[in-house]
Amino acid sequence: MRITGGRYTNRRILCPPGVIRPAMDRMRESMFSILGPIDHSSFLDLFSGSGAVAIEAASRGAEPVHLVEMDRKKVPTIKKNLSFVDIPVRLFTTSAQQFMKKASGTYDIIYADPPFNLPNKPGLLELASQFGTSSPEGLFIIHHPSEEKWEDHIGAYRCFDVRTYGRSVLRFFRNEGSPS
Repeated sequence: MRITGGRYTNRRILCPPGVIRPAMDRMRESMFSILGPIDHSSFLDLFSGSGAVAIEAASRGAEPVHLVEMDRKKVPTIKKNLSFVDIPVRLFTTSAQQFMKKASGTYDIIYADPPFNLPNKPGLLELASQFGTSSPEGLFIIHHPSEEKWEDHIGAYRCFDVRTYGRSVLRFFRNEGSPS
């Protein structure tokens, strides 16, 4: 894997041991192209795996960048991958759900790449709505398998874009305020 854009372009990223389904370079590059400039946007990477998406965000100007990874076996690899990143980056070793329930701040962009077999993925958006994890008009981007059916409105979020990459889908939601 490699970083596809920004100040760390072409830097190689290690893949941690265990079960991992890294975001394809092409998909990450496309996602950040859709986002456009993200300078000084706070970024949260849930289910960070290797940390590639968070590093990509830092490479493109996001600050601060926070990562959440529950699998402690992946932490040493994530830390190695983060070693060259020179902006504020923080790694939390907990579940994405627990993190969102206790997060002390809000994020402009939240990216979630849960295991494809994780049940109730829309519940992640509901948690972000309920606990105010996203800034007003903040984005929540989720990577999920193409065979899953999703609603266009979940909690305070409304879907505004969907991109398919083989069996993978990136679904873009915007925080519209109070859930209806």
